[in-house]
Amino acid sequence: MSRIISAKHANQQFWGDNCSAFVLADSGSLSIKQELMPPGTRERLHMHNHSNQFFYILKGEAEFNLDDDSYQIREQEGIYVAKGEWHYIANKSGAPLEFLVISQPSIGTDRVDLSIY
Repeated sequence: MSRIISAKHANQQFWGDNCSAFVLADSGSLSIKQELMPPGTRERLHMHNHSNQFFYILKGEAEFNLDDDSYQIREQEGIYVAKGEWHYIANKSGAPLEFLVISQPSIGTDRVDLSIY
């Protein structure tokens, strides 16, 4: 079934330090979320055993850490994360960060957090 989807009407999830995700689609084989990170926040270092992900920055600038390398990702840029790669996204700027994260298959419970970061 096709329908128009927006963050205004999507299921909202909260994570980390006041960060949120709007679930735009989640079929089990594919997940698309629009996420918001306030200034000065970051995700925990983690990886996925089965899911590949693509992060696309809509607004702001992200620092992305991927297997010990650091990347600055700006608006209208993205980064691909293959399954098994340790990663996290951080918003070190003074402005909110808004991005899409597309996961295939949907991450569900496919997440392994590093105990410390």
